[in-house]
Amino acid sequence: MPFLLLIIVGAAAGFLATRIMDVRTDVPTTIAIGVGGALISGVLMRFLLAIGSFAFGAIGALLGAIFVIWLWQRFSGRS
Repeated sequence: MPFLLLIIVGAAAGFLATRIMDVRTDVPTTIAIGVGGALISGVLMRFLLAIGSFAFGAIGALLGAIFVIWLWQRFSGRS
């Protein structure tokens, strides 16, 4: 079933992409374009998500540490 779904989504994406780019191709080429685009974008999105999650984690850790320092200074009487 996932393979059939990949072909259907690939055909739709390939059809839209070929129409937007004004390229006339046959049905197998249109499907191949869509499936190839889906694979490339899937890899790219996974990479960006991995980089983004690391960056957001580092930012969150920094903000958390700043908050802990603020709490410590506020309630311990230190400045």
